Amino acid sequence: MSDAVQVAPQCLQGRVAMGVGGRKAMAIPQHLRDFWNAFASATGQADEERFYEAFHFGDSEELARELAALVLQGTKRATTGSVWSFEAEGKPAPRVGDLSIVTHWSGEPLCVIKTLAVEMVPLSEVTAEFAAIEGEGDGSLAFWQQAHRDYFIRECAQAGRPFSEHMLVACECFEVVYQPPAGV
Repeated sequence: MSDAVQVAPQCLQGRVAMGVGGRKAMAIPQHLRDFWNAFASATGQADEERFYEAFHFGDSEELARELAALVLQGTKRATTGSVWSFEAEGKPAPRVGDLSIVTHWSGEPLCVIKTLAVEMVPLSEVTAEFAAIEGEGDGSLAFWQQAHRDYFIRECAQAGRPFSEHMLVACECFEVVYQPPAGV
């Protein structure tokens, strides 16, 4: 994969995606090392230089469980994060080719996802196509807008930041590249 700007098929409708390269790799958390090694053994594609983060979706256990289930079912193939939250955490936004471990709220690993495309846009400009790829609720833009507005209002309030419909968000498309067999 080159460091050039890339476009991911069927994601972001052919819009430009941010390329890979030019940043320091994140450390794989020790408690997830066995999971990462199982991923490496099963797929042969576990380049540690591409590890981005281990995380759960959402800001509550219920939401984390619901969104993780959608990812594992193949319904949810995208996510959105505020650009300022990446900056506040001192980490770069995700990039094409990144590998992340999705966890339960408790931190137990569920799967590994690979970033296919990332586009920074104002919250108010997220498209119906992207909302459908994100796969939440009924898949409509109206549902997406309300759910994400509510989420970002909470996130901004917790950080003492004003909410704005024009704040930049990172629209990230991904694919599940590893899910351990049931019972493992």
